[in-house]
Amino acid sequence: MSYLNGSAVCQWLGGCLLVLLAGCSLGESKFLGGNLNGVNHTSAAINYFSVNGYGGPNISPHGYGGGMCCAMLPRQWQPGLKLKVEWETDPNPYAKSPPLGTDEFRAFMVKHKVNYQQHSIIVDLPAYETETLCSLKVHFLPCDQVKVATACMAFGQPGYPIKEPLEMKEPAVCPK
Repeated sequence: MSYLNGSAVCQWLGGCLLVLLAGCSLGESKFLGGNLNGVNHTSAAINYFSVNGYGGPNISPHGYGGGMCCAMLPRQWQPGLKLKVEWETDPNPYAKSPPLGTDEFRAFMVKHKVNYQQHSIIVDLPAYETETLCSLKVHFLPCDQVKVATACMAFGQPGYPIKEPLEMKEPAVCPK
């Protein structure tokens, strides 16, 4: 195939792509997409989390994780909207381990992973009025509690809706 023929094929394919994209933009989507971020207020590591099946990052104890694309939420908020949040924790993220890649390390990890805990909770999606979704921020609190926010500002900024401190301790007894 000569350069000119290859160029013509590329132009034809590019034109087809533009037609397809134009067809997609004719109707307004019923959903908004934004980054999926997490804030871990606990001393356990969050190995992974998901919201309605959209995967989020791992988060260190008392840390942040984010920028994972994408969380999809309805364009129009309605009362009663719920989110299913699932996550896995490592209650002992700083356990001293043998050198990585060794048989001892593999044996250690088999025993260590037995303590991982899986969690799932349904939470209310707070009201939002924006036409753009900056991000969905998931806050992991002690006693396996979760709060979510759709604010465009970052955790800790004035006006951010979730006020709990980043470093929270697990109480001796969790409320039922």
